[in-house]
Amino acid sequence: MVTIFWLAISYLLGAMPFGLLISRTCCGIDPREEGSGNIGATNVGRLCGTKYGAMTLALDVLKGFIPVLLATSFSDSYFFLTLVATAAVCGHMFSVFLHGKGGKGVATWVGAFLAISPWAVIICGLAFLAALYFYNFVSLASLVMVALMPVILLFQGLFGAIPMALVLMALIFWKHSENIQRLMAGTEHPWKKKE
Repeated sequence: MVTIFWLAISYLLGAMPFGLLISRTCCGIDPREEGSGNIGATNVGRLCGTKYGAMTLALDVLKGFIPVLLATSFSDSYFFLTLVATAAVCGHMFSVFLHGKGGKGVATWVGAFLAISPWAVIICGLAFLAALYFYNFVSLASLVMVALMPVILLFQGLFGAIPMALVLMALIFWKHSENIQRLMAGTEHPWKKKE
């Protein structure tokens, strides 16, 4: 019962659409109807400015980090912790407050795994920055980061966390299917426009 309760709480926290709330409250914009149509930090930042994008990013990270961190106080099972992480990320992707729709889950994924393995997130974060620098696409950098996580967990010996890391990787890739199609077609929006 404790497990079910905790997973439900994690899902509900993950389901909070902070990007939508910030965009509507601070700049009167519905990010689902403008830009990329996503409620995540990248689209909010493009539509409302860097400050609001950063606010969205921080809150989306925290809603993955907090439930997993608190879960570590009563369980040291990596499998359980990754179940909590999955609940939070799925809440963001399939929010009950948005009729089953939501964001792509990357920021919440970062927060959740930050509570499980900070070093793995740091390494994956460096890979993200490198991919962003060389290719200039947030979507591609995000996919590189997410794909690297199971490999890092393997080298760390955190075998109980690998199955859910693979599940979340598949979900995030699926949520990025349109970005992948645009990357292949050469029509994806770059992070910074070339001067």
